[in-house]
Amino acid sequence: MERISIFGLGYVGTVCAACFASMGHDVVGVDRKADKVDVLASGTSPIIEADIDDLVAEGVRSGRLRATTSATDAVLHSHVSLICVGTPSAADGTQSLDALRAVCSEIGTVLSEKKSPHLVIVRSTVLPGTVREVVIPALEAASGKSAGAGFDVAVNPEFMREGSAVEDFNNPGRIVVGSDRDEVAESVFRLYDGLPGERLKTDIIIAEMTKFVENSWHALKVAFGNEVGTICKSIGIDSHRLMDIFVADRRLNISAAYLRPGFAFGGSCLPKDVRAISRLADKRGIDVPILQNLMRSNLAQIERGVSWILAQGRRRLSFLGLSFKPGTDDLRESPYLEVVERLLGKGYDIRIFDPNIELSQLIGANREFLLDRIPHIAQLMVPTLGDAVEHAETVVLTNGDKAYSEVASLLKPDQQVLDFGRGKFPGLDRQSYDGFSW
Repeated sequence: MERISIFGLGYVGTVCAACFASMGHDVVGVDRKADKVDVLASGTSPIIEADIDDLVAEGVRSGRLRATTSATDAVLHSHVSLICVGTPSAADGTQSLDALRAVCSEIGTVLSEKKSPHLVIVRSTVLPGTVREVVIPALEAASGKSAGAGFDVAVNPEFMREGSAVEDFNNPGRIVVGSDRDEVAESVFRLYDGLPGERLKTDIIIAEMTKFVENSWHALKVAFGNEVGTICKSIGIDSHRLMDIFVADRRLNISAAYLRPGFAFGGSCLPKDVRAISRLADKRGIDVPILQNLMRSNLAQIERGVSWILAQGRRRLSFLGLSFKPGTDDLRESPYLEVVERLLGKGYDIRIFDPNIELSQLIGANREFLLDRIPHIAQLMVPTLGDAVEHAETVVLTNGDKAYSEVASLLKPDQQVLDFGRGKFPGLDRQSYDGFSW
């Protein structure tokens, strides 16, 4: 069991202190506000939360949980310090880091006197770069020591919901630790020995970003459900029955599907249906900004893709893949067709290799869409991967179709690869390779 000091006896700090104590750790809670310290020291929780009162009372009674206003007392009598202070944001989203800086200065000052190793864990929700730019410099300035030598730093974001925080602490879906060193991450993971959940070690900056992505996703789901409900209500549909059907699909709807960062969506279904439901809402006078801005967001991704290619300054391009996804010849609303069309308009010399597209076999709306956008498409298509690579200064990968898996072996040293589709083909880990959103 570890001796742990927890700085900040607000919502997160109190739950962590009580739960770690219940696991058998020796915990001291630290807060500048004497009233919070007095409340917890008396065996009463300073926050309202399910099951927390009993945990605090038992922790204090057993002697495994106490509280103090003294950073010196806390740091000198612990091996690990968790920072759980608030980082409130202003109306424009700017985070206030005043409390974080103050706590780092307090901890660092004590570390200047301490001879034994100490681990500082940031549980406060902080934007990417904060640990590097604020936490570590503040600790080093106050302690006169260097991170990684005089002390260690890790990030351990919390994923506790108000109302079920104790349950979430004791039954985590996963435990995330950001650290530069495996042995430091393992020290953090050991604090949670006995709890379920996958252990995920990552970089500090990724760990910092995790909580923001998760909460934004949760907010997006709430707002999406509300917009669907508003439309359904206006036309007499039971939105709860509808969403029961929606969430029953665990393969695509409630899953990891479609969540990998990449390029814009296309095809014959998504664009037309998004436009149709947006139009339905508009006709009924309903403001649904998420649904109505999906196509705008998609167009912005296409704009970024064009700008990315333009910024390279190379005019001979070969696109490997033109359809909106691998394994199909469907070109309707393919974002890559849009990119090619725009670049042709700027005078770029382009060739295209896509084994799924046989111009003579295209029929109906698919053929009409292609020829309407690029009437001279036949002059741009080449029969082999080798022909495409031979033409290019820059090879543009649009997807991970296995037909392009030999691209690395055909490249010359001066050729560049831009990857929209996370091809992950062997040999592409080269200096002149870049991925669109990774």
